[in-house]
Amino acid sequence: MGLLNKLGIGIGSQSGRNVSRPAHPAGHNNNGGREAHLPAVGTPRAPEQQCSKYSNGLKEFLWNLDGLGRGTLLDLGPAWQTTLTFFIERGFRVSSDDLLRTWKIFLDEEEVRLRNAVASEEGEDLTPGGRATRFMKQNLQYPPSSFDAVLLWDILDYLEPIVAKQAAGCIMELLRPGGVVFAMFHSKKPDHFQRYRIADSSTLQLISSQPLCPAQRVYQNREIQDLFGHFRTMKSFVGRDQLRETLFIK
Repeated sequence: MGLLNKLGIGIGSQSGRNVSRPAHPAGHNNNGGREAHLPAVGTPRAPEQQCSKYSNGLKEFLWNLDGLGRGTLLDLGPAWQTTLTFFIERGFRVSSDDLLRTWKIFLDEEEVRLRNAVASEEGEDLTPGGRATRFMKQNLQYPPSSFDAVLLWDILDYLEPIVAKQAAGCIMELLRPGGVVFAMFHSKKPDHFQRYRIADSSTLQLISSQPLCPAQRVYQNREIQDLFGHFRTMKSFVGRDQLRETLFIK
């Protein structure tokens, strides 16, 4: 059974789904041209514990998108209805691709395969580099220059460093010239796991959630610059909540 079937998702790329108008021309989108829907995913969510924060990074992100018109956006977090509605009402075509959940499922499947000695029998590369390559071949499979904007959130903190590096390079290829990425990095290993959604043009909601996987790395400023070294502009906003909001413009 594939990853998407386990999640109850039957469209999009290996982990993704289009949630508004498809982000690619008919015949070239991740659905293979099929109409996108919003299926129920998994079990009902537990009662949410959330708080709100004022976000200078979000304001700057939206300022860079102002006047774009009918743009395309890739949200690499869960498909929150508030976030979808926020951008769809502004004329964006939105795709949702919960990359961190897909990474967790991928690791679980890798563990099962290794325990059953399937990989070793086939001579498969079991190094972190080989694992990263297999993961990226299955995910973020969109045509180059598909999106004007990407919501990356704090996902890179939770991916293995070699996967984070490949993901950053892939995102670079997915963006059109002038495209913008909104990312966050923790200044120390977080003591709890949370997801993010947009409440309004200057406010993020932080939703406490069950952890999918442990944080892997705390990136220093120079390391962040190296990850996104091919972007022409980087701008950061450091808050009191130990989150650094960062914009990258291609």
